[in-house]
Amino acid sequence: MEEGEGEQQGLSPKDGNDTPTEPAPGPAVSPASEEPAGETKRKIDVLLKAVGDTPIMKNKKWTIEKTRTVQGLMDFIKKYLKLDTSEQLFIYVNQSFAPSPDHEVGALYECFGSDGKLVLHYCKSQAWG
Repeated sequence: MEEGEGEQQGLSPKDGNDTPTEPAPGPAVSPASEEPAGETKRKIDVLLKAVGDTPIMKNKKWTIEKTRTVQGLMDFIKKYLKLDTSEQLFIYVNQSFAPSPDHEVGALYECFGSDGKLVLHYCKSQAWG
């Protein structure tokens, strides 16, 4: 996947060296200290962890639109890992249950997010639940 491709899909890598996708409103705001208020409300931080023999993503931390569905996230992961579209991919919350594909990631974050991020595990075979 090209570097800017994830950003076009509503996902962007999140690590200490990246700059925000929107310009900061002045020199007092830096990516490590604070995000613009609008950005915080529209996007959430997600940590994606591989399970079993599933390939590991180079970037594990992503900033995702709250309105993105679990199915949209699965499609993104498949494309990023260059998996065949017919291959199954499972996403788990808290290593215990698989949310419905039409469930919004923002709702999962509201219920299961901690420390400012949502941790999701992904794998090619059923692992939990």
